Amino acid sequence: MKIIEILGTGCPKCKQTTAVVEKAVEELGLNDVSIEKVEDIMKILEYSVMSTPTVVINGEIKIKGRVPSVTELKELLKQ
Repeated sequence: MKIIEILGTGCPKCKQTTAVVEKAVEELGLNDVSIEKVEDIMKILEYSVMSTPTVVINGEIKIKGRVPSVTELKELLKQ
């Protein structure tokens, strides 16, 4: 199972990133994915990131400080 965490405090870009992640997962037809929104600043700081939104897949930071495209996320999820 893949665990995707979206780190961010709920800003518009964080919400947009969540929508992009959900769309990529849906388009790939992935059923074994857990999408978690992490808005607690202390938990975000555990990843040592200072810019959000950040996308973490299985504990590894993949994208930070920007909204990814659906295509980019789909490529990451195929790995």
